[in-house]
Amino acid sequence: MPIKIPDTLPAREALENENIFVMNSRRATTQDIRPLEILILNLMPTKVETEIQLLRLLSNSPLQVDIDFLRMATHESKNTSHEYLEQFYKTFGQVRLKKYDGMIITGAPVETLPFEEVDYWPELCEIMDWSVENVYSTLHICWGAQAGLYHHYRVPKYRRAEKLSGIYAHRPVVRNHPLLRGFDDLFYMPHSRYTEIRRSDLDRIPDIDVLAVSDIAGVAISATIDGRQIFVQGHMEYDLLTLRNEYERDRERGIDPNVPDNYFPGNSPRQTPIMYWQSHANMLFGNWLNYSVYQQTPYDILEIGRRIG
Repeated sequence: MPIKIPDTLPAREALENENIFVMNSRRATTQDIRPLEILILNLMPTKVETEIQLLRLLSNSPLQVDIDFLRMATHESKNTSHEYLEQFYKTFGQVRLKKYDGMIITGAPVETLPFEEVDYWPELCEIMDWSVENVYSTLHICWGAQAGLYHHYRVPKYRRAEKLSGIYAHRPVVRNHPLLRGFDDLFYMPHSRYTEIRRSDLDRIPDIDVLAVSDIAGVAISATIDGRQIFVQGHMEYDLLTLRNEYERDRERGIDPNVPDNYFPGNSPRQTPIMYWQSHANMLFGNWLNYSVYQQTPYDILEIGRRIG
């Protein structure tokens, strides 16, 4: 799927070097089909890295996807310049009158804080409430998934004894679910978090299906029955070296982290990791775009709020 992003976005060069179809504005305006409108709320401090990871996965389909990046107006970024955010990101005030076919809410390095103590929590709650009537399907990732489950369903998170970091085996629970179409009986997903949600809490919510679980990482993927809210506890979007970079960052901070599980050959950080989750990452994002968004969202995007209920 070609994606239309600003011509000067730094991620463009990296994506084009990978032969990913990035469409310029002039070509996009000559197409006769309606593009999918996708909003990405990027809460990660590594903005450019996360942009590349998500855009890579959103590009593998024959339809055009128009991307808007969203930032929190009530939070001052310490890792990304104000000029960069002003150039490539919008605030909620700039998008709240729009409709979107899909939205992605990323993870954020704030999971050890109670939700209400996150400085931008009130703004995030406003955005999540707005998304119910103005976005057809929302994909929540890691802390974004915990935040969505807590806000919409009051599902609590629990602190783990130690950080969960590594690549873990998962199995589908609902075999015929469109989001898992094409998945093997066993698939792998990166995780990097200090907290978790528990299946016992989700099983008490009639509106939510648990779709995939891991013996070690717990609930991995869940979704509302109508497919309009997706919650992914791991990081399918991570590239080959993301966990290594996080491990080295934590070491530099003196945290003395455990070596990520099932990641480095021979469990040695001196070795180059092996990528073995990319195919299922592409399937997950492709299935979300196709089955949860493209095949369900109305052609007239203004109908989104009128189709609910």
